[in-house]
Amino acid sequence: MGNSFELTVVAEDEAWANAKLDMAVAEIKRIEKLLTTFDEGSQTNQINQQAGIAAVEVDREVFNLIERSIRISSVTDGAFDISYGSIDERLWNFDQHMIALPSAAQAKAMVRLINYQNILLDHQNSTIKLKEVGMRIGFGGIGKGYAAEMAKNLLQKEGVKSGIVNAAGDLTVWGKQPNGQPWTIGVVNPDFKHLPFSYLNVTDMAVATSGNYEKYVMIDGVKYSHTINPRTGLPARGIKSVTIISPNAEIADAMATPVTIMGVAAGLNLVNQIHHLACIIIDDHNQIYTSKNISIQ
Repeated sequence: MGNSFELTVVAEDEAWANAKLDMAVAEIKRIEKLLTTFDEGSQTNQINQQAGIAAVEVDREVFNLIERSIRISSVTDGAFDISYGSIDERLWNFDQHMIALPSAAQAKAMVRLINYQNILLDHQNSTIKLKEVGMRIGFGGIGKGYAAEMAKNLLQKEGVKSGIVNAAGDLTVWGKQPNGQPWTIGVVNPDFKHLPFSYLNVTDMAVATSGNYEKYVMIDGVKYSHTINPRTGLPARGIKSVTIISPNAEIADAMATPVTIMGVAAGLNLVNQIHHLACIIIDDHNQIYTSKNISIQ
């Protein structure tokens, strides 16, 4: 998935624990094979190859994930959209060769094909069709959270009472530490990513962060995040990082990017309307905002 996963379980028997960890790793690899765009034979690429041409039958698991993704797109008014894959990466490569922004007209044209409403679902036949030629879907905004959630669920079914799945910094935890205390998770400092600015004591919870500290480009002294607004084709501005707290790792992963795009006021308003969802936002001026009913230390 282009991300590193780290799995931890609390157990009394090392051999037993290692066997369970191997099962979880196999589950993550299974999901990667379904969702990756780096394998021409994956179901995701089969959908993309038939864009504007034909519907593609997919596993019910993939169908359901796409359906849930579309639901999140609807809730976020398109700020989350798995059809982002049609963006021309030559305009947004975020490397040292990028020395200027695309024009507003170029950027707008680039996002022309991003429209979750043009992902057509046939429940009866379990098929997906992309309405327009050139459309592409990708699971970069939700895939690692889904994989983390599935790995956690498998470990729990296998009798693992406590553990962590860390999907490139997006964490899901359950149970307690060996000392009986809740897990302590650092909330990343976007200016010093290896130094958390605060901590959360959590159990049976997932925490995901989206920010401009991992992948960005500096142009004329201004930092531009890799998070693209699907409406404008230009980078989201105003927010350094968004941390989402949810019982479900898939939801935590999927909601971090749209809140970044929506901005502080709209993002907080959305999160405050969703049960069992919380967030911490740091804006470009290092102002910290939190949703209701959240306490950071």
